[in-house]
Amino acid sequence: MTCLLLFYEFFKTGLFAVGGGLATLPFLYDMAARHPEWFTVSQLADMLAVSESTPGPLGVNMATYVGYLTAGIPGAVAATIGLVAPSVIVILIVAAFLKRFRESRLVNNVFYGLRPASAAMVAAAGLSVVGLALLYSGQTGLAAVNWKAVALAAVLLVLTRWCKPTKGLHPIVFILASAIIGVVFSF
Repeated sequence: MTCLLLFYEFFKTGLFAVGGGLATLPFLYDMAARHPEWFTVSQLADMLAVSESTPGPLGVNMATYVGYLTAGIPGAVAATIGLVAPSVIVILIVAAFLKRFRESRLVNNVFYGLRPASAAMVAAAGLSVVGLALLYSGQTGLAAVNWKAVALAAVLLVLTRWCKPTKGLHPIVFILASAIIGVVFSF
């Protein structure tokens, strides 16, 4: 029964999370609130970090991780298929009709209208991630700010944007360095 529920929850997420992996985050926050036995909001931040640093699409990685935590390998398969199935179905339907209606003004307007909605969902997810990474929950004022994380983010911004010797380095170098710093300084 858990695998069916995982499939259903991730099918809904895959159906409405237009815009890529980060667009699934609002749905995952909601899922954490409705199913705290599956994962918590703090675990969501860890899942995001792991999913960002592993190969593959972010949403699929997170679905697989939640499914595995909840119901082992069958849960991972159910959640992953649930997340991917709506996209496959929609792509097959769109491909069948797009050939006939590609020149349609209505179809072009629909696709044009989806762009801002996708951008807004990704922006909202990004702000949520910033809040999780840089703020402590349950605190107010300056006590809510995770100053070590803010300092690390500022150093990374300088190194990746304005420091010529490090500007061209591969992002994996910064991810590994951040992981080491996180371990050393107990983030």
